[in-house]
Amino acid sequence: MRQLLLASIGLALFMTACSGGSTKSSSETSQKKENMFTGAKGEVKIMSLDPGHFHAALVLKTMYDQVNPVVHVYAPDGPDVEDQLARIESYNTRAEDPTSWDLKVYKGADYLEKMLSEKPGNVMNTAGNNAKKTEYILKTVEAGINVLADKPMVIKPEDFPKLEKAFQVADEKGLLLYDIMTERHEITTMLQRELSQLPEVFGKLQTGTEEEPAITKESVHHFFKYVSGKPLTRPAWFFDTEQQGEGIVDVNTHLVDLIQWEAFPEVILSKDDVEIMSAKRWTTDLTPEMFTKVTHLESYPDFLQKDIENNVLKVYSNGEINYTLKGIHAKASVIWNFEAPEGAGDTHYSIMRGTLCNLIIQQGEAEGYKPRLYIEFTGDDLKAFAGNLNNGVQGLAEKYPGIELEKLGDTKWALNIPDKYKVGHEAHFGQVTEKYLQYLVDGKLPEWEVPNMIVKYYTTTEGLKKALEE
Repeated sequence: MRQLLLASIGLALFMTACSGGSTKSSSETSQKKENMFTGAKGEVKIMSLDPGHFHAALVLKTMYDQVNPVVHVYAPDGPDVEDQLARIESYNTRAEDPTSWDLKVYKGADYLEKMLSEKPGNVMNTAGNNAKKTEYILKTVEAGINVLADKPMVIKPEDFPKLEKAFQVADEKGLLLYDIMTERHEITTMLQRELSQLPEVFGKLQTGTEEEPAITKESVHHFFKYVSGKPLTRPAWFFDTEQQGEGIVDVNTHLVDLIQWEAFPEVILSKDDVEIMSAKRWTTDLTPEMFTKVTHLESYPDFLQKDIENNVLKVYSNGEINYTLKGIHAKASVIWNFEAPEGAGDTHYSIMRGTLCNLIIQQGEAEGYKPRLYIEFTGDDLKAFAGNLNNGVQGLAEKYPGIELEKLGDTKWALNIPDKYKVGHEAHFGQVTEKYLQYLVDGKLPEWEVPNMIVKYYTTTEGLKKALEE
């Protein structure tokens, strides 16, 4: 009997060793199998949860072979979901290349519980009121559903551990949790990154200082704007930082992401790589007339009364973070104005300071409010640099046919980019979705994506904490 017992123990230890010491249950294993994708037509079934931001509709502005045309929408009843349904209907009925989404809509106070119990889909998309977004994400992955989320995934420092847990659960269940980083698909940013990876052109990224960071990203946005050719109506909660989040944790998500993506491409980062040096926040002030123009509401709702002084709504939509990432000084700042000058829109400014040149994206009046990439020589041997720059751009032209240098002065060039690459912000949502669909087929994200998403949201939430202290 003792020999039989020892043999049984030995067999159990052998089986554990063969499985790599895994203690995952059979239900967890079957869960992973259930979420495997092959790229087959219509296999991805999207559930749109509480779609209160137009980004939710932009994911569906185009059709995808891999995505089932039946989309299940779960939301509280109200104008937010009605606006989204109307926007998708406009895509379905447009004259050129109409979509054919078949929306199955559930409206009720128990929308989250209803989605989690019915589970008619295998990918949840959420873009809207950010107050509950981290909870949405965690509960969805706990239910065994993949998530494609609009930014930001978290707006409060105290909720950051909940987001970390969501990534842990997703990993344990073999699910893909991913945020929509559209700006990685903007062509001047893509080429800024490409040029920075050519040592003979860029040298290496400087260390920089807090006063003159090695890499700076600044984004200017506008509350009143046009989307898909129509004036955008913002919900009133968009102006409540308890629900939308302050600018320092909202739009800054994109800027911090780009800093990581450009300065340390495909490098796995950790929270220990980040040190917040300073941060600040300030308000954009809206008059009652401005508020009415963008929301179509005649008065401020009760939840905004806390932010009103002398009948003016003060929104902490602006913020700046100065920090180091692996010892490199960086700055990310976001500014919100009410409305852009005529002919203008949201703008982006960026500089990467190398030991041989600076790579600068500007989008001001001189550029016709269209982003343009400049190269400014800062080294010692101009002749050698000019030759290397020409060779470098010729090499990149094999990947991006049609790009070419324009000499603007002795030490300054512009990179001219064909219009075919300038697809616009709205099209980037389709590009991100296509990439996510491929990740589903691959069964995994790139190795660096999840740790770097965690670092990104650590940076923004710690930045907010610092700004609140100062």
